[in-house]
Amino acid sequence: MKRKIYDRLVQWKKESNGRTALLIEGARRVGKSYIVEEFGRNEYASYVLINFSNASPRIKNLFINDVHDIPMLLQKLSNLTATRFVERNTLIIFDEVQKWPRAREAIKFLVEDGRYDYIETGSLISIHENVKNIIIPSEEEKMQMYPMDFEEFCWAMGDVVTVPAIREHFESHKPLGDDLHSSFLDTFRRYMIVGGMPMAVKEYASSKDFSKVERVKRQIISLYKEDIGRLAKANKRKTAALYEAIPAELSKHDKVFNLADIDKNGKFSNYEDPIYWLEDSMVVNICYNSSEPSIALGLNRELSTMKLYFGDTGLLVSMAIDSGTLTENEIYIDILQDRLHINEGMFAENVVAQALRANGHKLFFHTFYKKREDGTISKNRSEVDFLIKEGKRISAVEVKTGKSTEHSSLDYLMDVYSKQLGQCYVLHTKDLRKEGNLLYLPIYMVVCL
Repeated sequence: MKRKIYDRLVQWKKESNGRTALLIEGARRVGKSYIVEEFGRNEYASYVLINFSNASPRIKNLFINDVHDIPMLLQKLSNLTATRFVERNTLIIFDEVQKWPRAREAIKFLVEDGRYDYIETGSLISIHENVKNIIIPSEEEKMQMYPMDFEEFCWAMGDVVTVPAIREHFESHKPLGDDLHSSFLDTFRRYMIVGGMPMAVKEYASSKDFSKVERVKRQIISLYKEDIGRLAKANKRKTAALYEAIPAELSKHDKVFNLADIDKNGKFSNYEDPIYWLEDSMVVNICYNSSEPSIALGLNRELSTMKLYFGDTGLLVSMAIDSGTLTENEIYIDILQDRLHINEGMFAENVVAQALRANGHKLFFHTFYKKREDGTISKNRSEVDFLIKEGKRISAVEVKTGKSTEHSSLDYLMDVYSKQLGQCYVLHTKDLRKEGNLLYLPIYMVVCL
């Protein structure tokens, strides 16, 4: 299936010309191995993929015994993989490189040799267990890979016209009209259910059967849970508790993760490592509270206040079904027929978080207490769902799934921080319209932000 990251790989090959290796990070099953192998097959005279999950001891030992003699290491690697290496026209792929950090450390010397290109893929790249006792090569460029976005989902369905039409109307600020809007919204809702995991998308493209897709997604969730149990080490119970609690926390009105819901004595300091593990694994997207909507969102980040979103909305749908609050068919019908209840608005907010992350945004939201006309401060906390950087200004994004598009928090923010804010958006299930400084966008136009 066509992936946008492929064009970035081609660009890397052209611009790097062997001077750097490329490290692709991503959650398991997002298609890293598939796309780099496709890239090697199409763009080089030869390629070899070494999967360190099952590589032979003889191959692994090359990066211990022969790293002092790179020409000999490469000759042995060519022989052991029965692959003819062509100078400046062979790609060597280290798949699941976190399983054998010595190979990652050797990248420095392999790149200095200069004869071949190197791509590494992996997950949990940065956690201590996967980097201890090695020197991280400075010759490494990093690229993150996410589940398939809405446009890639459309491509898999054989649809190459929907997203270009969406972008055209976004840029012109022209409504789409009832027929076009309904068609695009229906496709986007199907994407919310299926999600962007390539195996799930492939199943839906071939069968159009949500039940078959559900089985695929549950296999992926089981794999993630096994990873937590196997890889999270001493923190596996806390990490598992965090992961399992995400649907319930997102079903709350404010969606802020409250550690006390899973541990009555829960403190951020006790859960910092599990939170970091989930973030580094990329199965979760973390949205931090920024205390001020300024260009320095990260500097104003409040680490102890956050929302945890699933990296893939389709998996969130499956986890919500597993919680037993609604049946599989009830959730599907509610999503497809725009009958999302308040607690099910988590699917819409999650898919927005997923799209913003895929578009390169770090995730932030903003909470505050309004100042009344008499000078007193409201006791009720207000919130804006997302803050994103657009050029030198900050744009605020609100997600609305019900009939009401009331946005008093956004209005207040726009009034107080008018000099710092650019265009602000309300994402909803209706057609595009503009009112004053606000742009109301159908939710599928999040692909344009």
